[in-house]
Amino acid sequence: MTSGESAGRARSPLAWVPTAYLAEGIPFAMVIWVAGTMFKDLGHSDGEITLGTASIGLAWSMKPLWAPLLDAFRTKRFWVLVTELGLATILALAALALGQPGYFRLVLLALWALAFTSAAQDICVDGVYITSLDKKEQSAWIGVQGMCWNAGRIFATAAVVGVAGAMKGAGYEAKSAWMVALGVSAAAMAAIAGYHSLVLPTGSLPRSAVAAGDVFGTFRAAIGAFFRKKSIWGMLLFVFLYRTGEGFLLVEAPLFMQAPVQAGGLGLSLGQKAFVDGTVSTTASILGGLAGGAFVARFGLKRTLVLLAVCLNVPHLCYVFLSQAVSPGAPLSIHTIEILVSIEKFGYSFGFIGNMLYMMQQIAPGQYKMVHYAFCTSLMNLVLVPTQMASGPLADRLGYRHFFIFVVVASIPSVVAAWLAPFPNPPDVDDVDGAPLTAAA
Repeated sequence: MTSGESAGRARSPLAWVPTAYLAEGIPFAMVIWVAGTMFKDLGHSDGEITLGTASIGLAWSMKPLWAPLLDAFRTKRFWVLVTELGLATILALAALALGQPGYFRLVLLALWALAFTSAAQDICVDGVYITSLDKKEQSAWIGVQGMCWNAGRIFATAAVVGVAGAMKGAGYEAKSAWMVALGVSAAAMAAIAGYHSLVLPTGSLPRSAVAAGDVFGTFRAAIGAFFRKKSIWGMLLFVFLYRTGEGFLLVEAPLFMQAPVQAGGLGLSLGQKAFVDGTVSTTASILGGLAGGAFVARFGLKRTLVLLAVCLNVPHLCYVFLSQAVSPGAPLSIHTIEILVSIEKFGYSFGFIGNMLYMMQQIAPGQYKMVHYAFCTSLMNLVLVPTQMASGPLADRLGYRHFFIFVVVASIPSVVAAWLAPFPNPPDVDDVDGAPLTAAA
């Protein structure tokens, strides 16, 4: 065991795993969900919103390009703290940008910076997690990891959006209300960075070679080792297809809730949306993540992966019902919306556990564990970019009723991919490449 691993295990995971993944969830939710809510509230169309914001997901897909650099210089703890302070600064700048005439492009630029910084944070937080916890601990804490990531979403989609709604209710103009809300998110990230400076473990230490040639040589070696893994193409196909249907929902479903009833939406106010999408449904997501983690820990990933895929995708039918049932003459009750959206979110988080554990336990193990895990998560996010970008224009063209039927059909490859997913790495083996785990990252 390396000194970095010893340092990482000196602290209880309870002291840092919850806040580390809370900090991962906040910026992702700000880019993927809150930005769309804000732009919709400021009068932009679904197509304009998804085309402008969905491509920002490329930042998370490009993580492998700089993962080796973060792996070679300083500690993972250092980079986590730097990126969290950077996220706080960018959110504050985005708040200021709203007061400018060309705010849309300026805020999009800030969101790009936020996404790249968040991606770097993800790499190092995941690196701390993987190199500080053994496989049994990873499985034991995966539910808490997902729960706290979703708590970050609650903060962003409920607290931040709720602040904006409350400020508008108090008489503030929409831009001013959102400036205050973004400022709250910036303060939260700064506070988390301060806490992590006290409790976050180091993880494994950086490798000693830091010359540019050595770094790029390491990168080439990591790529070569990645594609030499047994059944790698089958595993990557699973990662790419598993979230296909979900990608169409991530941005568009919240916009559907916010759209007027006359346009086929649910007509929720900012306050109602903050409660439904940010509190009720995300609480269901947390419960789903905990239940999914416990379920997989009890029965094993290989035996449960197809069921997890079904749980991820079948609840998309809830949005089919909502879009078919609502009409200008018969708006749906808030309780009906809460129940159906919560069912979908519970299923999503329950099934999503399978994706994360598959990448962590089947693809990532080996000499370059953190880098290879970054490769996996980047591919996972890559499929979200075209689906999210297409979701707004498709919804504008098809209407919400036909759009959500399309989403259900697009979810079928996810279940097929889970059925055919290869399992080359036995569940009790950490090192499939013949290199010790301590060499990772």
